Amino acid sequence: MTKAELRQEFLAKRKALTIEEVNRDSQRIASNFFTYLEQHGLDESPATVHTFLPIKRHNEVNTWPIINQIWTNFPHVQISVPVTDEYTNQLINYTLFPSTALVENRLGIPEPAVGSRYETDLAQISIVLVPLLIFDKRGHRVGYGGGYYDRFLASCRPDCLKIGLSLFDPIDIISDIVLTDMPLNCFITPRKLYSYN
Repeated sequence: MTKAELRQEFLAKRKALTIEEVNRDSQRIASNFFTYLEQHGLDESPATVHTFLPIKRHNEVNTWPIINQIWTNFPHVQISVPVTDEYTNQLINYTLFPSTALVENRLGIPEPAVGSRYETDLAQISIVLVPLLIFDKRGHRVGYGGGYYDRFLASCRPDCLKIGLSLFDPIDIISDIVLTDMPLNCFITPRKLYSYN
């Protein structure tokens, strides 16, 4: 299936989930994420984790369990979040603190308020948690179609770990991948983790 077809299908599937289902599966994803960090020795290293903040009305994976656990148990790890610049079609990244004031943009995406923005050095970002609708068994994802994350991931340092968070297990293949589509290193679902080279 094409990205457009998959986008339509999985937006509908995700919309059909209850808040309870999304929160339950997001907790499972968070648990699998920290297990992955521990297994790869990443839980003890200083790092900056870049993560999206969930759009609640779209039933996105709730990343707050991950963020709050990092703040509580991993003081050596910083959190960075994106702000969408619609004029340049780029993501600008800001450090998130427990005290950071958040506002929703016109798309419903929570972002640091203007007076609470402290830009993150792109070279410091070592892990990116990537939003998506669905992914395939080759490591490609379907997002919302704006290309913001593909452009952002292309500018990250080569050893940056790119992790997709998905409420659904993979499909076999996305049929219309192009050169600018950035493959990810792994995907975490509520049920398991899928790794790719």
